[in-house]
Amino acid sequence: MTQSMRFFLSIVLATLASASFLNTAGAATAEDLDVDARQALQTLYKSTPFAESISHNAKAILVFPKIIKAGLVFGGSYGEGVLLKDMKVENYYNSVTGSWGLQAGAQSYGYAVFLMTDKAVDYIRKTKGWEIGVGPTVVMVDEGVAKNLSSTTVKDDAYAFIFDQQGLMAGISIEGTKISLIKR
Repeated sequence: MTQSMRFFLSIVLATLASASFLNTAGAATAEDLDVDARQALQTLYKSTPFAESISHNAKAILVFPKIIKAGLVFGGSYGEGVLLKDMKVENYYNSVTGSWGLQAGAQSYGYAVFLMTDKAVDYIRKTKGWEIGVGPTVVMVDEGVAKNLSSTTVKDDAYAFIFDQQGLMAGISIEGTKISLIKR
């Protein structure tokens, strides 16, 4: 067996091992998903206080407490979440992404999208599937962006935060993610 074959095989095995240790991306019941989403928001607020400050002005919040992502050249991610309006669950959604390219590994993470306008909330409600990057303007908030924002300078339709990353895969993006209404 050549060295490159051994390397490739070790990546495949590491990917499969990582994926098997991660919890599933879907909650067992609607009630579990409700609890997981609220706990995920608290985790986000502790790590990124700015998220909590804009939550007071958000018209609604899409929360995906656990997304599972795995890939080896071709990859994908999946998770389930809730749309919270006035901290009450309005609907359930899934988040699906497919990708290809130089990638190997598996990880889990959560993300929340703070919908700041009625137009953005209506778009989510009326479309059968929302692809992030199409429709309402979504700003990815990282530490650098958060330093330049305040609750008075927030002007875009939506702000997305990724949090609680775990696993062995470099890079996370929600661009191209499809969010669809599901029955729970």
